[in-house]
Amino acid sequence: MITRFKHFAAAFEPFMLLMGVVGPLATLPQLYKLFFSHSEHALGLSLTTWVLYALLAALWAVYGFVHKNPPIWVGNSLGFLMDMAMVIGIFWHTGGTF
Repeated sequence: MITRFKHFAAAFEPFMLLMGVVGPLATLPQLYKLFFSHSEHALGLSLTTWVLYALLAALWAVYGFVHKNPPIWVGNSLGFLMDMAMVIGIFWHTGGTF
């Protein structure tokens, strides 16, 4: 039973690495709206929320790197970049409201 679980876990690893890349890319439509199509709505976005998302992603990325777990560090590193792009966009368009 334990061997079967380990085999499943090993087979699941590449899929989770893919999900770690795909997940943060879900932020791209929000970034597009923020920077190109609906930037006038930036005041409706929470700078605090996106800063916290970026901080959490950075911490998870470090955790994944320390534990040599690519699905964690790759996905969260990309997530950190997406979150920081949101932070920059919100700050750019609002001057830094929280």
